[in-house]
This record gives sequence, structure tokens and C-alpha cells, in this order.
Amino acid sequence: MKHKILIADDNIVNVELLDAYLAGANYKNFDYEIITAFDGAETLEKATKELPDLILLDIMMPKMSGFEVCEKIRANPKTKNIMILMVTALSELGDIERAVAAGCDDYLSKPVNKFELIKRVENMLKLSAVTNELERLKQYINEMEK
Repeated sequence: MKHKILIADDNIVNVELLDAYLAGANYKNFDYEIITAFDGAETLEKATKELPDLILLDIMMPKMSGFEVCEKIRANPKTKNIMILMVTALSELGDIERAVAAGCDDYLSKPVNKFELIKRVENMLKLSAVTNELERLKQYINEMEK
């Protein structure tokens, strides 16, 4: 199964690094299609259009912060179940609490450790698949009860 991952960061070097780390993990059971965005507004647009399985989301971006993007994704019924991993240089306790309050599923501080990133991405994609299957089963049961 091919998973869609949206990498959202205004720094092209960071995007390329995350992309390279994930490309190196493709030999495992996960096959990734990478989508990129370089500001908050583009991230929100691509999340809504592409419906990725996972977003690697930077917090400090132009046009709209990662916090705002995360809140808007969670508020939209179409995108609310997308897994969000905040990947940011901000590492103060208040920043982590704000990210969690905005609705992120996990938080990873920069500089990113390649193996930690890959393991978290794999775990989040597994969780996403289980969540999606559960949602499909609930919908099926609701349809059968009508």
C-alpha cells in the first residue's frame, strides 16, 4: 500500500532532508508518496486536496503557522483524521503543549534523528490504517442499520 505523506516546511533544505530520510525507509513494508508544501496556506490547501495519511508539519511558517494549520485541519470533517507529526525547532514545554492543544498527534524536535523519524512515521501510518478501517466499519454498520 502506498502512503501519502505531506512534508510542510518553509525551509527547502529541511524538506529535502525529511524526504531523503523517508526515501531510505522505502525498503521496508511502507511505500511513500511525498507531497511538499512551503507555507501554511499551501499546506492547508494540499491537505484538503490530497488527503494525505500523515503530515510532517513545521510550526514556524509564513502565511499561517503550523498551530493554525493543525487547528484548521482538525476543524474540517474531511481532514480531521489525518495524522499530524509536528517537526519543529521549538522545543519549550509551552510550545509542545500548544501543539497538542492544536491537535497534533505527535511532536518531534529538530534536529531530527533519522531513525526516530522513520519509526514514528511507520507507527503513525499503522495507527492511521487502523483508524481508517474502524471508520469504514462504523460507516458500514450505520448504513446497514438504516
